[in-house]
Amino acid sequence: MGEKMEMEDTDCTLMEKGERPPASKPRNKYERTFQPCLAEIVGTMFFVFIGCVSVIENVPAAGRLQPALVHGLAVAVLVAVMDKISGSHFNPPFTLAIYLCGGMELMMVGPYIVSQLIGGVLGAGMAKLMTPAERYNNAAGAAFDILKSESQLYAALFGEVAMTCLVTVVVLLAAVNGRTKTPLAPFLVGCTVIITVLAGADVSGTCLNPARAFGPAVMANYWTYHWVYWMGPIGGGLVAAALLRLILGDHKLRVVMKS
Repeated sequence: MGEKMEMEDTDCTLMEKGERPPASKPRNKYERTFQPCLAEIVGTMFFVFIGCVSVIENVPAAGRLQPALVHGLAVAVLVAVMDKISGSHFNPPFTLAIYLCGGMELMMVGPYIVSQLIGGVLGAGMAKLMTPAERYNNAAGAAFDILKSESQLYAALFGEVAMTCLVTVVVLLAAVNGRTKTPLAPFLVGCTVIITVLAGADVSGTCLNPARAFGPAVMANYWTYHWVYWMGPIGGGLVAAALLRLILGDHKLRVVMKS
């Protein structure tokens, strides 16, 4: 805070002398291209690691509360500290929705998604090293093995679409839409994750993130109904982007009813 005030005093002095304060140095290629991808790897890795451990080591007395709080708080903290580096996506549907709403360049969409998947595998591998082998295998690596039958399949798919849509709408309104942007975005997204995990854990496991499902599936070699955790979240992200572009977005973002 003191450093900021000192900089402002310097700028005022320069203006009084008729001089312009020095312009901020533009980001170099590493900071524009490689650093954001590395931040997505690291952020997704720690999110998946913490999430997997919370599921594998969850005690029956805690019920859904422990995984819900862990996932929500992990999202809030990681978004807050890495937002200025990569935007803190850590989730392929978020990346797609943010691109469709003008929040990033097309050339970075592919690298972001690949980085998130790499981070998911690394995080699941860290969880496998940390947790007892018997618990890890019983939980299928926390690869969301809640789907046991066809009767639960379509309810789980709908749950993944609807709940991912909710979280993505919050992300877009809090961090992308100009009229509703807020510094509280990490807190709001974290709270929404907690709510969705508490509400939908018994339906689909509340993955809402293909990278979160992909890493544990790779490490545990568990692929039963894995496609649900791609199709559902991506569908929810696309619906959320459509809601912003057609209904909820500000004048700059909305593509209809602009006059």
